[in-house]
Amino acid sequence: MGIVDARGDQPPAEALKEAAEALRVGLAVALPTDTVYGLAADVSVPGATDRIFEVKHRPHDVDLPVLVADADQALGLATAVPDSAIALMTRFWPGAITLVIPRAPDLAADLGDDDATIGVRCPDHAVPRALCAIVGPLATTSANLHGEPTPETAAMVAEVFGDAVAVVLDGGPCAGSPSTVVDCTGVEPKLLREGRIAWGDVWAALP
Repeated sequence: MGIVDARGDQPPAEALKEAAEALRVGLAVALPTDTVYGLAADVSVPGATDRIFEVKHRPHDVDLPVLVADADQALGLATAVPDSAIALMTRFWPGAITLVIPRAPDLAADLGDDDATIGVRCPDHAVPRALCAIVGPLATTSANLHGEPTPETAAMVAEVFGDAVAVVLDGGPCAGSPSTVVDCTGVEPKLLREGRIAWGDVWAALP
């Protein structure tokens, strides 16, 4: 495991390359986001997401959300995306809102017990968006042991996970509030968690 400097408005190409190579062979990578540090796995690699559940000690009934480079990448993971989700993607992405939408039946990745829906987010941070553009969608979760505080620096992430994580991308301190989570699969969108984006702002953006 190594800490790799990924700071700057344009993430260093070598840092992205090292992380991408690890992800493509099914290893876990830690990366900064616009909220907190996260653990990531390539959803296209069989068994890669199992590694996230294992190293985090995360219960399997707590599904993994997926980070994407843009809305088009999110739509490729879904089927019959509701107008409400499209409106919220347009208004708030990239940003701190996770949208639960119907999951494409041909998506084989094990993201948890719920095979019918998927949580997707396009983060307002150059590192995860660049990685998603290179590798594809990434299953993610906060970079902490389940139920424990989330480390705020790359060094703290490395101390918690050691060799269980192949690469830690250092984007500087990350101590933001979590994303707002909205379920868009019902007749009306439903707030699952209020985070950085207020529910009133979400509701105002709906068609």
